[in-house]
Amino acid sequence: MKKLSATEKHPPQQNGLLAALSAADCKRLANDLELVPLKLGQILYESGQTMSHAYFPLDCIVSLLYVMQNGESAEIAIVGNEGMIGVPLFMGGESTQSRAIVQNAGQAYRLKAQVLKDEFYSGGALQRILLLFASALITQMVQTAACNRHHPVDQQLCRWMLLSLDRLPSNRISMTERLVGNMLGLSPAKVTKATDVLQKAGLINYDAGEIMVLDRPGVEKRSCECYDVVKKENDRLLPLSV
Repeated sequence: MKKLSATEKHPPQQNGLLAALSAADCKRLANDLELVPLKLGQILYESGQTMSHAYFPLDCIVSLLYVMQNGESAEIAIVGNEGMIGVPLFMGGESTQSRAIVQNAGQAYRLKAQVLKDEFYSGGALQRILLLFASALITQMVQTAACNRHHPVDQQLCRWMLLSLDRLPSNRISMTERLVGNMLGLSPAKVTKATDVLQKAGLINYDAGEIMVLDRPGVEKRSCECYDVVKKENDRLLPLSV
């Protein structure tokens, strides 16, 4: 039996944005797309750092964090196989004030910054696709800010878990309470209290840095309206057809 190559195991079409491109567009980009493994905790870029590549996740999740001067951080959005990392590259900037860190390990395709910009400014299908994704991402950022300000910690945790599960192939999220706290801008004690509440309600099981969602409909019911707003906007804009 023929052994599949890495690119055959992980075709670009596993990413929703790349899947929306025509065969001709995919063929044109094929030689520039590089399949790379992304490790848990890997930083793709830091705040203020010039971006050298854009990333198109396949089966991993990347978290965008805003980092304060004192080192504390809070998540502003997560991106999985529905999108890409590197929006500032086609929005007129070479860097951003957020940090991009791998929340769940996996594979991604990366594209050199200049290649992405050349494709975008050519005005083809990729331009429209990227702008629609940017619109969905902005909605997520705005809703996350509102959620973190106005909703209880357990509802914030439910929103975060649901958004993560939408981008993962299973109901398991590998994440310590400390890392969850870093993502949500909360102390580990508050995260522990929230996970205890959800666990006692029979919605999740948390053990040794792994969250298993036992009752997704229950988690959705417990979550605030923020998850639904983001989900509906993603469904409206993505997946894309050109």
